[in-house]
Amino acid sequence: MLPFARVSIIGLGLIGSSIARAVRQHMPTVRLTGHDADPQVRATADRLQLCDDIADSAGAAVTDAELVILCVPVGAMEGVAREIADDLPADAVVSDVGSSKAGVATALRAALPGRPIVPAHPVAGTENSGPEAGFGSLFHGRWCILTPLEDSGSAAPRVRAFWEMLGAQVEEMTPEHHDLVLAVTSHLPHLIAYTIVGTASDLEEVTRSEVIKYSAGGFRDFTRIAASDPTMWRDVFLANKEAVLEMLQRFTEDLTALQRAIRWGDGDALFDLFTRTRAVRRSIIEQGQDDAAPDFGRSH
Repeated sequence: MLPFARVSIIGLGLIGSSIARAVRQHMPTVRLTGHDADPQVRATADRLQLCDDIADSAGAAVTDAELVILCVPVGAMEGVAREIADDLPADAVVSDVGSSKAGVATALRAALPGRPIVPAHPVAGTENSGPEAGFGSLFHGRWCILTPLEDSGSAAPRVRAFWEMLGAQVEEMTPEHHDLVLAVTSHLPHLIAYTIVGTASDLEEVTRSEVIKYSAGGFRDFTRIAASDPTMWRDVFLANKEAVLEMLQRFTEDLTALQRAIRWGDGDALFDLFTRTRAVRRSIIEQGQDDAAPDFGRSH
């Protein structure tokens, strides 16, 4: 039995368009309605036939929805939620795909009081954006974290079933715990990547383009992360400020210890750290969150 028969997707970028494709693939009888604030994105989504109907406004997209998924930057969540409030059916479940959850939960509760709200975060994506970047298998074997609000009632099991039918593994946690975990596993790595690539860009004149010309695997992989959508990540860092700053302070302390080990020639400390981090990589592969293909599976 399908958890929802009519789904509305607001925001048709990478994640929103991937959800649409995945629903088409795994739940072909579900009626899909979509909307994006950008007219060009709406035209592209219509050309790609991502949904049964592409509405010209967010309100028009949700009039008969059983599930509404907000696939917009976290800074835009409350505004979009208020935009759909008057057109939203009384029993419609509202969810999202934002990378931070405490702020989103507060925003959605303020904009949609009394509604069943189940914030969600599919931990999947690429550095690409836009409706043409999506693909239906994006969520296969990936985690989707739900942070249901206290008054969400029976909505959370239905949202869990929805994501499981798209191929995701589902976990539940509080919004605050989610934000702390993701600050370590996602937000801090992005911040570091943006910093390293920005520093390299500043050095370009000094090195006469050698930074780009001789980019080895390490720097090249940082540039992939640093190519992620700037609007989305600006909003993520501002929305999850406290957790990111806490993890950044811990990282700074660890980096200082590493700097000290290099300065004093403490090879044992370096070896011990690198051994521990190598084991983390093996664990990620063993849990199916990446594979061991050489050079991350790149074809040359």
